[in-house]
Amino acid sequence: MTIRKIRFCAWFFFRTTIFFILMFTFFYPGGLSVASAQRKKIPAPELTGGTAWLNVARPLTLADVKGKVVLLDFWTYCCINCMHIIPDLKKLETKYPNEFVVIGVHSAKFKNERESENIRQAILRYEIEHPVVNDSNFAIWQAYGAKAWPTLVLIDPEGNVVGRDTGEGHYDVLDKIIGDVISEYRSKNLLSEKPLPILLEKGKKGPSLFSFPGKVLADEISNRLFIADSNHNRIVIATLDGKVLDVVGNGKIGKDDGTFTEASFNHPQGMAFHRDYLYVADTENHLIRKLDLKTKTVKTIAGTGKQANFMAAGGMGTSSPLNSPWDLVFLKGQLYIAMAGAHQIWKMNLETTVFEPYAGSGREGCIDGPLDTCALAQPSGITIADKKLYFADSEVSAVRYVDMEKKEVKTVIGRDLFVFGDVDGQGEEVRLQHPLGVWNYNGLIYIADTYNHKIKVLNPLDKTCRTILGSGQFGHDDGKDAQFYEPGGLSIANNKLYIADTNNHAIRVMDIRTKEVNTLQVTGLKVEVSESKPLTITLPFAKVLELPLKTLKAESCIQLTLNIDLPKGYHLNPNVLLVYSIEAGNGVQVEQGSQEIRLEKPVLPIKTSFKTETEIQITDLKISAGFYYCREDNQGACYADAVIWHYPLKIDKDSGDSVVTVNYSAVLP
Repeated sequence: MTIRKIRFCAWFFFRTTIFFILMFTFFYPGGLSVASAQRKKIPAPELTGGTAWLNVARPLTLADVKGKVVLLDFWTYCCINCMHIIPDLKKLETKYPNEFVVIGVHSAKFKNERESENIRQAILRYEIEHPVVNDSNFAIWQAYGAKAWPTLVLIDPEGNVVGRDTGEGHYDVLDKIIGDVISEYRSKNLLSEKPLPILLEKGKKGPSLFSFPGKVLADEISNRLFIADSNHNRIVIATLDGKVLDVVGNGKIGKDDGTFTEASFNHPQGMAFHRDYLYVADTENHLIRKLDLKTKTVKTIAGTGKQANFMAAGGMGTSSPLNSPWDLVFLKGQLYIAMAGAHQIWKMNLETTVFEPYAGSGREGCIDGPLDTCALAQPSGITIADKKLYFADSEVSAVRYVDMEKKEVKTVIGRDLFVFGDVDGQGEEVRLQHPLGVWNYNGLIYIADTYNHKIKVLNPLDKTCRTILGSGQFGHDDGKDAQFYEPGGLSIANNKLYIADTNNHAIRVMDIRTKEVNTLQVTGLKVEVSESKPLTITLPFAKVLELPLKTLKAESCIQLTLNIDLPKGYHLNPNVLLVYSIEAGNGVQVEQGSQEIRLEKPVLPIKTSFKTETEIQITDLKISAGFYYCREDNQGACYADAVIWHYPLKIDKDSGDSVVTVNYSAVLP
């Protein structure tokens, strides 16, 4: 047995022992049963101090969740450990749909994560459907004494804290405790199955060509562009100018091998290309997949589909697990893996399929030194330059490298877990904010400085780093003053920088010589519109506009104009119906009644008519419309919106108007 394996076994035994001690300490104080622990009656602090609530129609209080078992999840959306527990939370929510609720308390690590709109994007990206409060001032965090991400706090139906713990991997324990608490309170008739005022953020997002694309890979020789369309769970293969050649994956979350149309993925990220093969980091499946571009088949070559334990020692092929592989690079028969979940760089021999940790002790931090003692922090992007593996070490906001000859890790820019910002300059004065992508080109390292919404370039020789694109504010503008929204991946071919502009749901392209940016015009890719959830004008987030009283002429044909002012650069989605309806009270005759009218080719303004009858003092006119709108180039994000106009009418036989106009100005979420 090697020294490394002896150390690992000793550490694993120690960690396992401590884990079970902590579980009994936190969840079973003094070794007591859950029922006994509850008699201590430790009241849960109120959920006050948040700056915004998401996925719900209004802020929640403990009174709203009385009678339910509540799990508070203190998280920050950059954190890989926080990502790892989301599947467990979804399983618990599915198992206990009425008696149990998760409330995410987002207490941000990075400045960028304090913005509610950015949290909303993370909720969409991670497909979270429980209430989330933006605890940007750490008010709830401090009230509950949270110390780390993630922290879990369990509250019983009477509003008392049952227990708490930190970290990931607690599903079985949580399931047991939640089940016991539900059984006890059901026997007391103290459970509530009353639904919460859920208002999901996903209802405000329309269909788009891409959904949170995480990485992009350009190959100049074959004229191919590989796009990890992460939230569509597929790989899109196109030419460098955007003509789609193939789509790999059926779009469903899964881990099936087979043909391009049969295969399935789970939020894939980084890719590596060699000859006729594309290797894919199937991140949330914890797998490495191999795409044969000639036979058009997909095969799993590493991982079991389960997340590896902390400090895992590696293994072979599909018999041993991985831990959130995020990016890949190929070199001389080896696949080097940015293993974000393990805080390490791993390597895999593609001939033998043996894989193992290559750099990083597994501890999270920014510590340089020999490969087995250095500390990394969620490496999420990797590239090769001069026998060095440069990587974006996202949680320490750093660009670092593995010297493959000297067998050591060095930091070029970046300092530590809580040292970040947006500062150009040299060496230690440089600040990044959670970078996710790097790419080597002509001796320079291009950086996706993700949370600063910028693209930067690093000269590793003199350690100078400067911004070349982005204002520091999120947006979607082309040209020389381009804006981005949390870009995650980079690649270069034919003097063009391809950018996976993740939260803009688009691929952007910069001409390296002119610094001009354009959104890639992708052709041949179908926008999937869900038939199971058609747009309806009863959308719960519809804006309600109360209009002043208007007098109309009796026994007349009234011309109605409905107009929607869209944000500059946007138009109605040509692939989705616009739905509107007109409902009227006494004295008004509407030909269509209250039936919804669906326009296949929506054009604004909409013009229609209705008739007034005999004189009446006051009546009501309700006009509703639901619609999707997208960028005029149909690239990037699309949004859903709805509006309801309430128009009180007076119908007069002697005087009055014969024209009704209603307007609505839509804004970007």
